[in-house]
Amino acid sequence: MEDIRDIIFKDIKEQEFKGILIPESNGCLSGVNYAISLANEIGINIEFYYKEGSIIEKGKPIGIITATPKNMAKAEEKIIGCLAKFSGIATAAKKAVDIAKGEMEIVAGSWKKLPHPIKDGVRTAIVSGGATFRISNNKMIYMDKNYIKMLGSIINALEATKEFEGYTRVIQIKGKDNSIENETKMAIEHGCDLLMVDTGNIEDLTRCLNYVNELGARNKVEIAFAGGVKIEDITKLAEFDIDKLCIGKEIVDALLLDIKLDVI
Repeated sequence: MEDIRDIIFKDIKEQEFKGILIPESNGCLSGVNYAISLANEIGINIEFYYKEGSIIEKGKPIGIITATPKNMAKAEEKIIGCLAKFSGIATAAKKAVDIAKGEMEIVAGSWKKLPHPIKDGVRTAIVSGGATFRISNNKMIYMDKNYIKMLGSIINALEATKEFEGYTRVIQIKGKDNSIENETKMAIEHGCDLLMVDTGNIEDLTRCLNYVNELGARNKVEIAFAGGVKIEDITKLAEFDIDKLCIGKEIVDALLLDIKLDVI
């Protein structure tokens, strides 16, 4: 089927135009390498004025595209979307990090649930915003509720991983089959390095923290909190003695940072 643009642009198909990329709101730029790769596929020239992770301002050009008419149209179809999506994620991550003020590390792990083709771009965007996409920067074994269920208990899960020296062993605390206190006790007494209280319930977090302190083990284990946490919750949660705060959907599902392409 003939591309209608071949007909529309037939008289100027070899002429080159320039188009500037302009953000429609302030934010954090992401998707630069992804956009350059797409530009190479299309066969156009793209030049960015800012690097990945740079702060950009509404109305201030961030780059320029040089292309023939049909390829300029293709650029608007493909490149704008990736920049807008990834910059939106980076902007949300930066907002969360700024609010946290270093009181805890912001983690966005929900990228794992996204389609494979965009996972790399999403991870890059999270990092560009100053957050991290992994609960631990070390080699890690994450034992979630399903691993624990299949292995029979938290104790069995940690026994099954004891040969992995140098790994951070993470146990997900849910308080379903045992109390929060019992799950915390089993995890700490059998070598857990990081407790992930993944219920979204502040009362559960408090119970875990209190019991860790009763055991005198706060300096032996890191504590993370997750479960539907929103950016607006950060200020309140900063009052708690936690090391990592996991904010998933509100970062990876962030609104697009709208970017327009204006031919000049």
